[in-house]
Formats: sequence, C-alpha cells, structure tokens
Amino acid sequence: MPITLATTRSFILNRYCIMPIMPKTMQAAVLTKLNNPLQVWKVEMPGSLDVGQVLVKVHFSGICGSQLGEIDGAKGEDRYLPHLLGHEAAGTVLDIGPGVRHVTVGDKVVLHWRKGLGIEANVPDFRYHGAKVNAGSVTTFNEFAIVAENRLTAIPADSDLEIAALFGCAVTTGFGVVQNNAKVRIGESVVVFGAGGIGLNIVQAASLVSAYPIIAVDAYKSKLELASQLGATHVIDVNDGDARQAIMDIVNGAGVDVFIDNTGQPNIIEMGYAITKSQGRVTLVGVPRKGNNITINSLPLHFNKVLSGSHGGDSVPNEDIPRLLALYRADRLKLSKLITSFYSLERINEAIGDMRTGAVTGRCLIRFD
Repeated sequence: MPITLATTRSFILNRYCIMPIMPKTMQAAVLTKLNNPLQVWKVEMPGSLDVGQVLVKVHFSGICGSQLGEIDGAKGEDRYLPHLLGHEAAGTVLDIGPGVRHVTVGDKVVLHWRKGLGIEANVPDFRYHGAKVNAGSVTTFNEFAIVAENRLTAIPADSDLEIAALFGCAVTTGFGVVQNNAKVRIGESVVVFGAGGIGLNIVQAASLVSAYPIIAVDAYKSKLELASQLGATHVIDVNDGDARQAIMDIVNGAGVDVFIDNTGQPNIIEMGYAITKSQGRVTLVGVPRKGNNITINSLPLHFNKVLSGSHGGDSVPNEDIPRLLALYRADRLKLSKLITSFYSLERINEAIGDMRTGAVTGRCLIRFD
C-alpha cells in the first residue's frame, strides 16, 4: 500500500486509539457574570474545524491570577459574557483543521496564550441551549479545546503533562520576565513582590542567573517557604512589619537593582519605584484594576531608571518552551514543587477560592483525566 497522508493519519489514529470525531458537547467552566462563581455547563461544540483550528483533549489546566482578574472585572466591563476561560494547559491533539502544519494528530502539546507558530484561526463557535458562548484563541477550563494553531507547541511524547501545563504561562512568563523584561544580570539584587505561580518562577529564574540577594515578599508563610526552596536568599512576610524597611536593611540602604511586582497594587508599585536604584528597573507583571493609577516622580526616568510592564515575559513559545523543557529534563528546574494541589472541573470555584485565601501555595491544576 502506498504511503499517503491519509494512511499516515490512519496509522496515528490507531496507534493512539484516537477517534477523529468532533464531540457533540463538552463540560466547560463559563463566566456568566462578573464577581460571581463560574458555571459548569455542557457546551455544544461546532460541527467541524475551521482553517487553522486544532481539536485538543485537555489533560491538565493551570489557573492563573489573570483569570481571577477576569472574574473580578479588573479591566472594566466585560463585553463578551458569557465566555470560556483559561490559557495554560497540556493536552493531546485529536484532530486538525485545514492548513495546520505545526502539530498533528497524536501530538502532546502545551496550550499557551502567547502567539507561537502557525495560523491565527477564527475563534470557535460554542453554544449553550442554542445561545452563543464566546471564547478566545485558546481556552483551557474545558475538557476539550478548539485552539488556534499558533497557541500550541508540540512537546516530546514522553513529557510529564502535569509539568507541561506550567509551560503555558507560569514558567515561560516567569523566566521571560527575568530574561527579557528585567534583564537581570549576575550579582544584581532582585525583589519579587508576590510569590504565586509566576512569582516563584521569577525567583527560580533569578537564581539561575546568579542574582543576589533574591528577596521574595508575600503575605503567606507557605509561599515564602517554597520561594526559599526555589532560590530566594531572603524572604519577607508583609504581616511582620514594614516590608520597605526590611528590604532596605537587606541591601544596606543602597536600593535594589530590580523590583518585580506581581500584585498590581498601586502602593506596592510606588514603593518599589521609590526603593529602586537611580538606574534600576521596575517590572510590572500584575495589572492594577481599571482606575487604580500610580503616582510617581518621573524625573528618574529621564536618567535611565526604567518602569515597564510585562506581557507574558515577552516569551516566544515555540522557542522558549523547548529550551526550558530541556532544562527541566536535565534537572535544572524544580517544577514539581510548584504543583501543590489538584481539583476536578466541578470543583473549580473551590480552587479559585483557595487561590484567593492563599490555601494554594504554588500552582493548582484542574485535572480532566
């Protein structure tokens, strides 16, 4: 029998026991109203894949702080309600639409929100009792995902998919912040304010480039303990007193080279800007709520102090995910420590609540299998 695309595809489908049939429905967590719990609905799937779309079976999805911001309406009015959520996951490709070249059926993939290789496809058409349910180019709080090709990066077949899910945002953003945004150099002092999923990866990345001191600041002792395990040389619990003074004591009053804020709190951003050296860098990862503005003396910006916002660490997924995954496989990254809890999709509101109260120390994952 001649080897054709059809026979190759048939072999792959049989090899992985995958049926290339679009499910009629799927379970998905849906944001229907701001500042309210998510609703788990049986969402109706489209009948077929459009150009550049990929059907993925989601195995694990992370929950990022940006989703909490979406639920809370941090950026203002949400014109797309009701809609799906999530942008960090690992899964298996079940089927591909016309034009897709960078992934194929059976591939293990990371789902990410930063654009990689391939087609920027139209968003999928989901329904609930006939009414439209909006979605973006990638969503992950759902048992299946229809994803634009450029929001997927293929990974080795033997990859640990629990760990792989972290590369959708937490790892790539954290390492990108250090490498691309703050541009941390050997021996520079770094403050990481907020030691959540991204903050912990920032700590680890700063440690890998030999920053010193690396000061992690948070309100939860469990997060600070984990930060110490991942490379923080000093930790500060904001409940213990004046965090600003504690930071300045560690750097002997000299100011810090790099201040990275993950909280989006204006008072913390202003404090970080004030204690950074005259030619230091302040990098904002957390996004303030709409209307929560900061007040700073802008004069130092004319003399090489830098205040900038990060957009996912300016990561390039198709380049960064293989590179960072290779570091993990070489035992240079401590990622298993980051995953501290698992939830089913039905318990997603419990997971979100635990994130808000600090009960989730590192990253929690939604497990679909």
